[in-house]
Amino acid sequence: MASFHVTDASEYLAITGWGIDDVKLAKKAWVFAGQQCKKFCISPVNYEFEVHALSAEKLPFILPAVFTIGPKITASGGAEADKKELEAQLLLYAKLIAPLDTSTSHVHELVEGIIEGETRVLAADLTMEEIFKGTKTFKEKVFNKVQLELNQFGLVIYNANVKQLVDVPGHEYFSYLGQKTQQDAANQAKVDVAEARMKGEVGAKERDGLTRQNAAKVDAETKVLSVRQMGQGLKEELAMKKAGWDKQAKVAEVEAAKAVAIREAELQMEVERKNAMRQTEKLKAEQLSKATVQYDTQVQQSNAQFYSRQKAAEASLFEQMRAADARKAQADAKFFEQKMGEDARLYAKHKEAESLALVGKAKTEYVASMLQALGGNYHALRDYLMIDAGMYTEMARINAGAVSGMQPKISIWTNGSGGGGDGAGGDQAAAGNALQQMSGLYKMLPPLLSTVHEQTGMEPPAWMGTLKKDDAA
Repeated sequence: MASFHVTDASEYLAITGWGIDDVKLAKKAWVFAGQQCKKFCISPVNYEFEVHALSAEKLPFILPAVFTIGPKITASGGAEADKKELEAQLLLYAKLIAPLDTSTSHVHELVEGIIEGETRVLAADLTMEEIFKGTKTFKEKVFNKVQLELNQFGLVIYNANVKQLVDVPGHEYFSYLGQKTQQDAANQAKVDVAEARMKGEVGAKERDGLTRQNAAKVDAETKVLSVRQMGQGLKEELAMKKAGWDKQAKVAEVEAAKAVAIREAELQMEVERKNAMRQTEKLKAEQLSKATVQYDTQVQQSNAQFYSRQKAAEASLFEQMRAADARKAQADAKFFEQKMGEDARLYAKHKEAESLALVGKAKTEYVASMLQALGGNYHALRDYLMIDAGMYTEMARINAGAVSGMQPKISIWTNGSGGGGDGAGGDQAAAGNALQQMSGLYKMLPPLLSTVHEQTGMEPPAWMGTLKKDDAA
């Protein structure tokens, strides 16, 4: 009815059938009846091609390439959208490519067709020279175009190795181009060697002449410069000596003027110091007397204020200590009361749990002994327990309460008695019985209609008759 399937690391399960809308992909799953399971590999496969194409000049060439292609199983980011896109790509691969055997030519032809088509379209817009010189750009364009086409099959190019372009037999364009390049390189090398040799010989002669000219010029300039430096040195020496003499004269003048000013300042400071000392002594005497009186007064006031504040602080501290002691005692008492209450409740819970455990154990032993005494008869034990618990009595009481207050009404009617006859009166008796049966049927209708009316409130149609109205109504 069901089987459990597990795949290798490089495989997936594609499950279809009952309970699955489209295709379910999984690494392991239960496969039930009405479902089909196919295991497919997601390992990349190498495809090697030789693509034949034409350039814009209608020149044929061969592009050897090796592509490593497989299903897309890695996302570029960790976002939820990337994961959904990855699942969609893998689902496309499971639907379109996985049913085909990768070892057959079907997938190879599919990939080769895409690569040849995109390569030919790109090559048709480029000349052979552009293709040859821009081989890297050409490879990238082929890679991008092929990847766009493979996206619709859930495939991705893991690696693409496009080799050098190859000539088609009978069209040796690249061979001639290579020979031309080699010949151009050889000729250019010969020209470069001759030009280098010529430049070397001419340059050597030029360097020799320039060296001699520069040496003579440097010698002449050196001599002129040395004479100028000697004359400049003498001028600077005389200027320095003159500046020194001027400096000494000015310093002497400044020192004399400063000495006079300093002496005048010292005398003026001495006069001012004497005046200041005299004024200071006078102010000291006046301020000392005032300060002494003010100090004595403030000391007495401060002592009085300090004493009153100290007493107030001591009283406040005493009150706070008493209040703190009272709060602590109250808190201790409340904590002790709560602790005793919690201990009592815990002890009660513990005893209650022990009693329940003992009752349960006793009931278990009682039931086991009763079942053993009844010979293992579970039904007999059940009936005994129900009788012992009074369940049958309770059920009878509940049923009696359910029917109490009901007032059933029973209607009795009779069709009368019919007589039989023998002999010549048999036909008449049979006719009489038929009439009696019809009469009995009509006699039955009134009580039947009355009962229906009482139970449902429905009345008979007018053509059948009317019921007798209740006197209470």
